[in-house]
Amino acid sequence: MKVGSGKGRKVCLTVTGVVIAIVLLIVILALTVFKAKHPVTTVESVKLEDFHVGLDIAKLKVDLNVTLDVDVSVKNPNKVGFKYSDSTAHLNYRGQLIGEVPVPAGEISSGETKGFNLTVTIMADRLLSDSQLYSDVTSGTLPLNTFVKISGKVSILGSIKVHVVSSTSCDFAINISTRAVGNQECQYKTKL
Repeated sequence: MKVGSGKGRKVCLTVTGVVIAIVLLIVILALTVFKAKHPVTTVESVKLEDFHVGLDIAKLKVDLNVTLDVDVSVKNPNKVGFKYSDSTAHLNYRGQLIGEVPVPAGEISSGETKGFNLTVTIMADRLLSDSQLYSDVTSGTLPLNTFVKISGKVSILGSIKVHVVSSTSCDFAINISTRAVGNQECQYKTKL
């Protein structure tokens, strides 16, 4: 009879069982509780901060100054933080970029909703060069679109990093006489 051979085997089997149990626990947690979920980007409101239209008859020129206040929020439904890089919010008129504003890099904690207040000044020369602007102004509404795309990484258990991209596109119209924003429709996309 060999001394200690049965005891060594029991220790080896116990250590192997504990290691397998820990690995299974980590895999189960990574696939359930810590599974990467889509961050939700929402355009909360679009407010007309400043809107001035003037007609300079002597120079045959239309003067336009428009500033929009856009409130955007990003909700992180994950059990871990979402770290995102620098991004840009765009304002478009009939498919043409007429304004942009930077969204600085940052981090959103687990379950947190982070709000951004973005002030967008319109590139009037681009807007005025569109041939449909006159007909939109005379009709009383100005159709616009905002587009915000935020990309970053979700780190699971400190070692597994998942790349996430969340984007929002909102179409809306500004009533020129009342300066009110209306007819807002948003589409949301998230890629893991």
